[in-house]
Amino acid sequence: MGQVKKSQTDEIGKRIYSSFARINGEHSFKTQVPGGRLEYQARHKKGGKVAFFNFDLAKEMGLISKTHASELNPDLEREILETFSLVIINEYDLMNQVKIPKEDTYPHTFMATRYLQLQHPDKCGRTSGDGRSIWNGSIRHAGVTWDVSSCGTGATKLSPACNINKKFYQTGDPSISYGCGLSEVGEGLETLFFSEVLGKNGFKTERVLAIIEFEKGLSINVRANPNLMRPSHFFGHLKQGNLLTLKQVCDYFIQRQIENKKWTQTSFKNDKEKYFYLARQVATTFADVSAKFEDEYIFCWLDWDGDNILMDGGIIDYGSIRQFGLFHAEYRYDDVQRYSTTILEQRQKARYIAQCFIQIADYLTTGKKKSISQFRKHEILKYFDRRFIESKDRNLVQKIGFKKQHQDLLFNNHRHLITKFRKTFSYFERAQSKRGIYKVADGINRDAIFCMRDILREFPQIYLTRQSLLTPHEFTEIIKSSYAKKADLKITELRKKQINRYQKAYLEMVKAVEKDTHMSMSQIFLELTMRSSVINKYDRVTGDSITYIVQKVQKLRPKLSAEELFALAKEFSSYQNLNPDNKKVPREISPRYKNIMQNLYSIVRECREGL
Repeated sequence: MGQVKKSQTDEIGKRIYSSFARINGEHSFKTQVPGGRLEYQARHKKGGKVAFFNFDLAKEMGLISKTHASELNPDLEREILETFSLVIINEYDLMNQVKIPKEDTYPHTFMATRYLQLQHPDKCGRTSGDGRSIWNGSIRHAGVTWDVSSCGTGATKLSPACNINKKFYQTGDPSISYGCGLSEVGEGLETLFFSEVLGKNGFKTERVLAIIEFEKGLSINVRANPNLMRPSHFFGHLKQGNLLTLKQVCDYFIQRQIENKKWTQTSFKNDKEKYFYLARQVATTFADVSAKFEDEYIFCWLDWDGDNILMDGGIIDYGSIRQFGLFHAEYRYDDVQRYSTTILEQRQKARYIAQCFIQIADYLTTGKKKSISQFRKHEILKYFDRRFIESKDRNLVQKIGFKKQHQDLLFNNHRHLITKFRKTFSYFERAQSKRGIYKVADGINRDAIFCMRDILREFPQIYLTRQSLLTPHEFTEIIKSSYAKKADLKITELRKKQINRYQKAYLEMVKAVEKDTHMSMSQIFLELTMRSSVINKYDRVTGDSITYIVQKVQKLRPKLSAEELFALAKEFSSYQNLNPDNKKVPREISPRYKNIMQNLYSIVRECREGL
C-alpha cells in the first residue's frame, strides 16, 4: 500500500491530495499511552465505493483546498478509498493463518483504544473498548489537530461478544451482530444527518467525513472530531488502579486541549492544579451539556461508564441518540439486558462523571486512590450544581427569543424573574398523559402532552397583535399535542392559575427589559416574535424523523451520487438551523432536489412531537 498509483501524481511526481498521506495509522496516543490501546495490522478492503464525502469538513481539516469543488474526481475518490477502505488483520485471522497478500497490507498499524463499557462482564475496562472501530490517525491544520476513526473495519477482541462468549470472531461472522466488526450504510447516514443538524445548532459532535459502501448495504463510516477522547478512556484505568496509565491519559488529553487552544498553559502552575483544573473543566462541560440536553430534549444515555459521550460533551454513537419533540421524561431505551437512563437522570450521571474526575485528580496528586463516596460534597460538585441551574436559566431566556444583550441583562439583574418563569414553564413542559407508561418500538415511554415550543412561538405574536392575555381555553388549544387526550386537557383551577402565572411571569421579563433598555414593549415583542419563530420552528427534527428520512434516502441511494448526497445533507441541516442570528443565503436547487427535500420536510412535520 506504500506504492502510489501513477494517476495520483502530478507532473513532478507529488501526490495531488498529499494531506491524506498523513492519516496513516500513526497517532500520538499510541506512543504516549501504550497501555491504552491495542494495535492491529490492516489490509486494503476491495470492492468499496465512496457513497458520501463531506467536502466542507474535508476543507476544515485541510484534506482538500478551500476552493475545491464539491465534486469527486477519480484521483480524490482513489485517495479516499486507499486511505480508509481497510479491514484489520485480527486475532481470528492470525490463529487461522489467513493468507493476505503483502502488497495489500498497510505499512503502519492502527489502534483500537481501551475504555470502560458497562456492557462487559468485567466492569473495570480490562476487556472493553473499540469493538468494531479503529483510529485512522490524526491530522493538524490551521492550529487544530483532528482525530479520525472508522467504524466497520473488523472485529477486535474488545467487543462485548468476544468477551461474553470467550471466543475470537472472524470479521463478518453472520452468527453475531455487533461482534462481527461490520457496520451498515444506514448507520452512517443516520449519524450524518443527525450530527450535521445538531452541529449547526451549537451541539458538539463527531461528524461523518466519508461513507464507503460495499455489497449488501455494508459500509465503513469515517468520523472526525478535534478530540475523540471519552470519559471512559480515563475510567477504565481509574477502576483498575493503573496510576501510570491514568496519568498518561490525563497528560495526553490536557496537552491536546492546549495544542488546540481550548485551554492555556497558564491556567495552572503545577501538577496538582493541572489535574484539579481538568476536574473543574469537566464539571463545567457536563453541567452545561446535561442542562442543554434536558432543555432541548436530547436523549444521550449518559451513564456511569462515560462511554456514550466525548470529553468536550460531544455527541457520539447515534444509534441510541434521540431528540424528542416534547419532554418525554420517562422514555427509556431497551438495550435487551437493561433499560437506559431517562432525560432527567442525565443530570445525575453527568454529575457522577465530574465526581470521578475529582477522584482522579486526588489520586494523581496523592498517589492514593480514595473511595468515590469521599468526594460527594466536594466544592467542584457544588460548583456543578450552581452551573447546571445557571445553564438552565440561560437556555430558557435564549429559547424564549431574547437576544444576547437582553439575555445577559435578565440573567445579571433580574435572575429571580427567570426562576419564576421557569417554575411555571416546567409545570406545563413536564405534564404527562394519564395513559401511563407503555412499550414503544425501542423501549418504554410515557407521553408528554404539551408542546412548549408552540406557545413560545405563538404567544409574543398574539400579544403583539391584541395586547391582552390568552384565555385558559386559548392557551390550552395552543400547547396541546397530538398525544393529549380529553382527560389530559381538563382545565382545573390549578391549571388556570398556572396559565395566568405563565403569562404574567413572561410579561414581567419583557417589562424588565423595557425598563432597562428604554425599548418599547411593542419593539421587544416584535423582536421576540421574529426570533422565536426561528428558534421554536414548527417542524423540528426528532429521532423518529431521522429514522424515516434515512429509510427514504436509502431507497433513493442507487440514484444518488456522493455529491448529491452531500448536497442533500447540507440543504437539510441548513433547513434545520434554528439560530435566529444566522444569515441564510437563498440557494437555487434543482426541481429534483426540491421534490426530495419536500418529502423530507413532510417527514419532519409528521414526526415533530414524537421520539
